[in-house]
This record gives sequence, structure tokens and C-alpha cells, in this order.
Amino acid sequence: MFEKTGIASFEMVMSKFPSAERINKGKVAVAECYKCIPCNPCEDACGFNAIKVGEDINQMPVVDPDACIGCGRCVSRCPGLAIILVDGSISEESVDIYMPYEFLPLPEKGETVKALDRAGKHVCDGTVIAVDNKASNDRTPVIRVRVPRAELYNVRNIALKGEEA
Repeated sequence: MFEKTGIASFEMVMSKFPSAERINKGKVAVAECYKCIPCNPCEDACGFNAIKVGEDINQMPVVDPDACIGCGRCVSRCPGLAIILVDGSISEESVDIYMPYEFLPLPEKGETVKALDRAGKHVCDGTVIAVDNKASNDRTPVIRVRVPRAELYNVRNIALKGEEA
């Protein structure tokens, strides 16, 4: 199915996420790369050796969740927008997802947005907690969205409330 739609199956998604125990400790990177392509900016961006691609840059990146400190440098550096941070330490009811967002207008802190799955379907509402658009992000803003914990593995993007989802 992935080859036809480009949408990862639940099993593929789960293979990229760290354990729930690690997610609940705080921010950790998730690299949702599903094809071997020549790319390694995430490895170069990580100053903690938590992301490995290896000498053959055609390999998919592997995140060591124990080495990842959740700094997020990799999120804005990934040209494929394939890396997010997840943080389950917020509360028992919600999680924060830090995701690249290259659309205008940018959402605003406190704004309610439509949280979308990998197919672009609206799965729940989320609240924008922060918008990080600093120069070091190389023109890729990173937004932090709080969503219900039950949607942790589903939410991958957002749409503003006035937009179609």
C-alpha cells in the first residue's frame, strides 16, 4: 500500500517511534523515513550522536532515543520534513508534537488548529503552544502542538481552522 499511496501503515509508523516509557520522559526525535535515499542532514545536525545514517548516506536514519535530548535541531534540518519531536511528559491526557511547518500564514500561539493524520484527514483539534521561526531553523518553522494523548501516533500535520482538511 505504501508504494501506491506514500502513506505509511500503522505498523511502519510504530517501527519508528520509541517506547511509551521514553516518550513519557520528555522530548525525543522520531525520524519517519521509509525509503532509502541519499540524505543525512539530520545526522549532521545532531550534536549528540543520537541520529545515525552511516557512511552510506542512502541508509535510513536511526534515532537512538536514549542519546536524544530533544533539542529539535534535526526537525528543521530535514529536507523531507520527516522528523518530529514528541513529548509525553506534559500530562496523562495530552502530548506535545513539534513538527516542521512550511505554510503561510503561520499559526499563532494559543490558536486552535485541525490536527491531521498522514493522509491529511482531520483526526482531532490541537492547540498551538509555540511557533519557533528563528533564523537558525533555515526557513523551516517548527510548531509545537498539544493534542490528546490518544492521537500521539496519528497526528503528523495541521491545518488552520479556516482551511480545508
